[in-house]
Amino acid sequence: MYQAVADALLEQIRSGQLQANQRVPSESELGERFGVGRNTVRHALADLAARGFLKTVQGVGSFVAGERVSKTAEYLMGFTQEMLMQGRQVSSDVLEAAVIRADPFLARRLQIQLGGEVVYLLRVRLMDGEPTAIERAYLPHELCPGILANDFSSASLYQVLAEQYGCRPDHAEQEIEASLATPQVAELLKLDLPSVVFVFHRETRLADGRVIEYVDSEVRADQFRFYTNLKLHAPVQDFAFRRLPSRVPAGGGQFGE
Repeated sequence: MYQAVADALLEQIRSGQLQANQRVPSESELGERFGVGRNTVRHALADLAARGFLKTVQGVGSFVAGERVSKTAEYLMGFTQEMLMQGRQVSSDVLEAAVIRADPFLARRLQIQLGGEVVYLLRVRLMDGEPTAIERAYLPHELCPGILANDFSSASLYQVLAEQYGCRPDHAEQEIEASLATPQVAELLKLDLPSVVFVFHRETRLADGRVIEYVDSEVRADQFRFYTNLKLHAPVQDFAFRRLPSRVPAGGGQFGE
């Protein structure tokens, strides 16, 4: 019965009868409308919230989630550049910026010596002032010495790499999966638990094949949809995917600049 209620509300959202950011009727009102109990209504609202169609404000009610932003999954483009192209305001909260030593995982991913210097940049990415993604970027310090002198609360990492160091990201391998947000991730992204996030693992290279960045990130699933162009009869070798091992457990990952 809760699924029937959820489907009816979803149809109202898709038809425009319920607009983005509009408050949906209360549990008691919905119960009377559909002839079901409040537990059934509560289950339906929770289901729609988990799928990203509703957002719940504690003590206030449930609201229709805003329109999701489309993001390409086929071009290597910085988050800042892509969101600005869509008319969004982009900024970041820098939680940590430091030069660390490469452990075996980072040495292998960045193709540097064990113990080599690695630039570590942890940011919460904001879109129109709202937290959108948590991003952990690791870069070989020898390719971008002194890069942390830049203010990455506003600067684009890819733009700085290209303009100051001549290191323009050229191609990447990226893995995307869905996961439930951990309590820490939910707090940083202002999500109610349980909530779904997209988890990214990306290895970015220069045109000559050198690794310039390894990224782990979590992205709010209620704010984005991804698109790509598909072709029929792709070469068999295109399906030989190489899984990128994650730096952090699923539920802690990354976008890319």
